[in-house]
Amino acid sequence: MSNLIALPTPALLVLSHLRWNFVYQRPQHLMTRAARDRQVYYVEEPMFGDHADRLDIERTECGVTVCTPYIQVGLSPAESQARTARMLAELVENEKLTEYDLWVYSPMELPVASLLSPRVTVYDCMDELANFKGASPELRRREEALFAQADVVFTGGHRLYEAKRLQHGNVHPFPSSVEVSHFMQARQGLSDPADQRELSRPRLGFYGVIDERFDIELVGEVARRRPEWQFVLLGPVVKIDPAELPRGDNLHYLGQKKYAELPAYLAHWDVALLPFALNASTEFISPTKTPEYLAAGVPVVSTGIRDVIRPYGEGDMVRVADGADAFEAACAAALAEAGTPAAAERQARADQYLANLSWDLTWQGMSDELEAAARGAALPLSRGASLFEGADD
Repeated sequence: MSNLIALPTPALLVLSHLRWNFVYQRPQHLMTRAARDRQVYYVEEPMFGDHADRLDIERTECGVTVCTPYIQVGLSPAESQARTARMLAELVENEKLTEYDLWVYSPMELPVASLLSPRVTVYDCMDELANFKGASPELRRREEALFAQADVVFTGGHRLYEAKRLQHGNVHPFPSSVEVSHFMQARQGLSDPADQRELSRPRLGFYGVIDERFDIELVGEVARRRPEWQFVLLGPVVKIDPAELPRGDNLHYLGQKKYAELPAYLAHWDVALLPFALNASTEFISPTKTPEYLAAGVPVVSTGIRDVIRPYGEGDMVRVADGADAFEAACAAALAEAGTPAAAERQARADQYLANLSWDLTWQGMSDELEAAARGAALPLSRGASLFEGADD
């Protein structure tokens, strides 16, 4: 019998630009898994107001501790981040974290880690945030500083990997994954949600953040051409004026839904949409909803996003079309194919691909790379990279 004693896994401090209770996506999937065997502190960006400084701490049911700094309004960015840095140093002391790793989503928040001494620093680059609407011109400089500090870098897709591997020596692609069993519930006869129940068919649906990445003109034009199609759009409207959204009797904005509710909506859609604009903010995205739609068994039509084309478009799992004419035709083809052997074959290809995709595997691959970085070693091939074996660079 071994006399070795298992050492506790270092805690994980996560700096994120996304609120924990916002749209359930990559950070939530990964950190709920990290929390299975380590303490996870998810640090949100500050809430500013006329109040004394404090750090609110919420212990969630999934094991993640959500930390929200409340900072007095009116301070310079440097001073507010210095105050947050002191709060985090006190958190480490109060929680008696003798060893911990730092996981960064937001390069802009790197200064709040100035008083920390992590074992390993991870940069999980899920998007090219500098290309987003309203991004600070300071962001690229902060990212350069983060590259200098990071021991390992992960990217949210292969297109992003191609760019970031030129900036760091230990970069690994980990594209969007999926909880297949969760979304397969859509194939099991779930009841139609009340707010879409009275809508006629066919229904073409989208869920996610509706922002500058969403192709307003495309959706509006196809909806105008096809008044008999009902467009169901779920999600918060962010960074764009809601008045700019297309309107019509067949356009239905039903607001943000909980992650647990999504399979019920998908169960009663005829086509699932990825109507992204092709612009700087979408060049590097890898939409999490692509495998989720497919796991639900709904035909998918997307615009030409690089990380959708490869592997989903090239694998004939998703129809890819740009421009109103082609997008309308692709949606019509998906509707016409329903219930045919061709539709069953397309879904079978998707199911076969999804069988090797899961957030559990993604987290395990990331965790392995993190530990390799802690040892100063490098794994020969990450689980994320293996998804792209044989792909052109």
